[in-house]
Amino acid sequence: MDMLNQILNMNAGGAYGGGKAGGAFDPLSFAMKPQVVIRALCWLFSVVVFGCISSEGYREEDGKEVCLFNKDNMACKYGNTVGVFGFIASIAFIVGEYLFERMSSVKSRKRFVMADMGFSAFWAFMYFVAFIYLWSQWSSAEMPPGGIGAGNMQAAIVFSLFSIFTWALCAFLAYKRFLIGAGDEFTSAFENDPANVVHQQAYTSYSMDNDNDQYSASPFSGQQTGGMEQQNMEYQQPTY
Repeated sequence: MDMLNQILNMNAGGAYGGGKAGGAFDPLSFAMKPQVVIRALCWLFSVVVFGCISSEGYREEDGKEVCLFNKDNMACKYGNTVGVFGFIASIAFIVGEYLFERMSSVKSRKRFVMADMGFSAFWAFMYFVAFIYLWSQWSSAEMPPGGIGAGNMQAAIVFSLFSIFTWALCAFLAYKRFLIGAGDEFTSAFENDPANVVHQQAYTSYSMDNDNDQYSASPFSGQQTGGMEQQNMEYQQPTY
């Protein structure tokens, strides 16, 4: 329930739903962030997928190793590839999430959010293909002798299905961050800064004074008029 509230209130923070740049790091709060929790599940499910296929996905037949997924070696390779790259990407995004809180540049945060959204959506699709591919091949495959490896293959299929939802959820969270964007965070912070308020008031006062001066007489106009009258009196001839 708390995690759901965090997801719904992602805009309570800095730009793109992150914390204030330069704030103190709290390991517990970081570990409980929805993005980190869901990404950790992506990492775990990826380990299960490629671990199950790598450990017991092959059996020897006629001196050759064949995949238990209906002897389709490409199925095992595809499942391993999706799992391994999902494992690596999950770690990379968890590290990126740690650095995200320290990004003072709005553009850097935007690039990270867009990369997260694009890759997560794409990898959810890759796991969808893996689930359909592995499930279809396993349903047509013969049961291995003694059932050795059958449990691992079924686990790989099930966790491929789970991975579709976890990666799709990561894409959704990134999309929600993208919609939040920079928002009014920096604008309101600038406007509410006491130093900036003083500068704005001074600038406004200066602008108003300049506007009023345009409609007032020049400060030297009176002196110039008085000087010209004095000169005219000096040149006037006395009357006898």
